[in-house]
Amino acid sequence: MPDHPYDTPLSSGMRFAVEIIAWVAGPWVAGQQVLLMAVPAIIVLVGLPYVFSTKGDKKQVVVATPGTVRVLIELFLYAVALGAPWVVWPIPVAAITSIIVVAALIMGVPRLGWLMRGAPVEHD
Repeated sequence: MPDHPYDTPLSSGMRFAVEIIAWVAGPWVAGQQVLLMAVPAIIVLVGLPYVFSTKGDKKQVVVATPGTVRVLIELFLYAVALGAPWVVWPIPVAAITSIIVVAALIMGVPRLGWLMRGAPVEHD
């Protein structure tokens, strides 16, 4: 990840934890409905944040997208990570994952604001 003041190792680690929760719980929910839906669910949940990135935010940008698009993608992942565990996991586990998601969202507010402003590159 490029160095910028809006993303710390802790906030990026928490964001990754949210992605892992979404990547596991989201396809699990989809698979409970129709087993074959788990595969497209994981492709979407893993593929969206990998493929669509904002310049200045990631080392590797496959498809450059505006910061607002990246924020929408991440909020989608946060929503999946917040809701899906309540459907498939025991209440104590779902509660812990919800705390992780909320903490990650709070820690990520500066970065999300930076992305919403168009991810401007600051010069020294």
